[in-house]
Amino acid sequence: MSDTGCPFCELSDRVIAQNEHAIMVRDREPASPGHTLVIPKRHCTSFFDLAPSEITACYTLLQQARDALTREKSPDGFNVGVNDGAAAGQMVGHTHIHLIPRYKGDHPDSRGGVRHVIPTRR
Repeated sequence: MSDTGCPFCELSDRVIAQNEHAIMVRDREPASPGHTLVIPKRHCTSFFDLAPSEITACYTLLQQARDALTREKSPDGFNVGVNDGAAAGQMVGHTHIHLIPRYKGDHPDSRGGVRHVIPTRR
């Protein structure tokens, strides 16, 4: 991780797990308890520019995070998502994957999941 000024390239103090190509941290502004980010170590803006080995590394950490959160917090489900590009809501120009634990009753109507972020899909 090495892009000067990128907040995700400077996270060594927050890493809770890592492997050769990716790290895992808790989100600083969690959407729910346990909201976790998986971030490739290489500074890369788009998920679609990641190498297969980086995607595999990220998926491995996502599975580890899911297993740990299931044990620790007993969520009823998960949302997994990537905001790729400013129009999709990407605020940090370093690819990252959100793992958001979901709990019964955390939203009045969770049907449609992430579709609710698009106003015409509500």
